[in-house]
Amino acid sequence: MSKQQEIITISRKIIYSKGYQATSISDILDAANIGKGQFYHYFSSKHDLGLAVVEDLVKEWDQEVFFEIFQSKFDPITKLNKMLERTLVFYRDEEGKSGCPVGNLAIEMSEHDETFRVKIQYIFDRWISLIEETLNELIKQGHFPSTMDSKKHAQSIVAMLEGGLLLMKNQKDIGFLTSVLDVIRVQYRLS
Repeated sequence: MSKQQEIITISRKIIYSKGYQATSISDILDAANIGKGQFYHYFSSKHDLGLAVVEDLVKEWDQEVFFEIFQSKFDPITKLNKMLERTLVFYRDEEGKSGCPVGNLAIEMSEHDETFRVKIQYIFDRWISLIEETLNELIKQGHFPSTMDSKKHAQSIVAMLEGGLLLMKNQKDIGFLTSVLDVIRVQYRLS
């Protein structure tokens, strides 16, 4: 891992736990064990680093969710179940203490910084679009009626997951997320 990537990875963890606004350059310097000169060698500002963190999230989602799950050869039900399982494993390991990294940044930065908003919107738009395509496959297979509005359902699935993550963070109880996952599995007949 390059030093620049190491700084991004460390910063991502700090921003995830504290939020972007509350994270100072000093926090990053201390955690990465670097000086200001080294920081400014790689990043022109905290804003520049913040955008690099979002890009890092985009790369992770592109690889681990969009490519490895939704663009795989798995059948549509398996794709949706793998997405739900990945969600549970990630947040169970984190104990839900900090919520969704993408959702947190969306809530914190979307109304303050258009560049952040657009980069985060890419993740949500792509996620919704791939769930919609997966639901369309299930419609073609007769799993759902042809009258189903797959786009609205895809948006609802993402909204349910993000809402469950928000409540889990606030209540410090992963049960909110597991309840949402259970409802999605039942509602979309994924078991």
